Amino acid sequence: MAEVLVYVDHVDGAVRKPTLELLTLARRIGDPVAVHLGPGAQEAAKVLGEYGATRVLAADAPEFADYLIVPKVDALQAAYATVSPAAVLVPSSAEGKEIAARLAVRVRSGLITDAVDLEAGEAGPVATQSVFAAAYTTTSRITKGTPVITVKPNSAAPEPASAAGTVEELSVSFSEAVTGTKVISRTPRESSGRPELTEAAIVVSGGRGLGGAENFPLIEALADSLGAAVGASRAAVDAGWYPHTHQVGQTGKTVSPQLYVAAGISGAIQHRAGMQTSKTIVAINKDAEAPVFDLVDYGVIGDLFQVLPQLTEEVIARKG
Repeated sequence: MAEVLVYVDHVDGAVRKPTLELLTLARRIGDPVAVHLGPGAQEAAKVLGEYGATRVLAADAPEFADYLIVPKVDALQAAYATVSPAAVLVPSSAEGKEIAARLAVRVRSGLITDAVDLEAGEAGPVATQSVFAAAYTTTSRITKGTPVITVKPNSAAPEPASAAGTVEELSVSFSEAVTGTKVISRTPRESSGRPELTEAAIVVSGGRGLGGAENFPLIEALADSLGAAVGASRAAVDAGWYPHTHQVGQTGKTVSPQLYVAAGISGAIQHRAGMQTSKTIVAINKDAEAPVFDLVDYGVIGDLFQVLPQLTEEVIARKG
């Protein structure tokens, strides 16, 4: 069976959920071969093997931490040359899409970004995408070269499938372009204890209807009761009520959770573009004519200052 390269998203060897989703999708079209760059390959290989990786091509070098993007592209290209894969799958993060695009240019192949599903086809893998602010669903395949595909988080449920997960050293020769962008400092991000926004199974977002930053604790309380991530509309972020890193929308982050709760958000197209592929959408808004009600599965027409505390209390009570 043909092999499929899967780029591993990890933090010091702790494999992140989108990679497990990629391995699950990769098994539909071939035998997954994971590409792990940086420290912790041996620890990661245990998890990668549990989810179907037959091999783990590992490389560790200071360039991966000291410079942006290019060293990882060099390494993924080396893995590509080693394996001659049927496809290359990469998580659809901002960094992942740049890595995938650069690789596709180098190997003269077509690129599909932000896929939400992947199936085997007679002429190669067929990717499903949600396009034009999720107004249309398309199916696409690459017609030139080896398909390079980025996949959105939460597009598939990770399914274990034990495989060898044998670690093999990947030899990488770095190009002259590696030193183009150097990392000169790092500031640790403060942990909220909540899931990463783009990976969370549940997201609770607040918008202009909250009236100010002092009311975002209502959103946080509901999110914490559900084990959810916190999001915000562009209006709330632009007003300085919540950090930009939490913005959901066309100019923010794109999320596709199992459950999306929008409180005090009108549902303008800019916001819809970032969350419309969510599996179940719930909106709370006192304006019955708000555009958000055109796309929800469940809508609550009411004052969020009354609804949110009651909903939070009910969730906590049912959890016992």
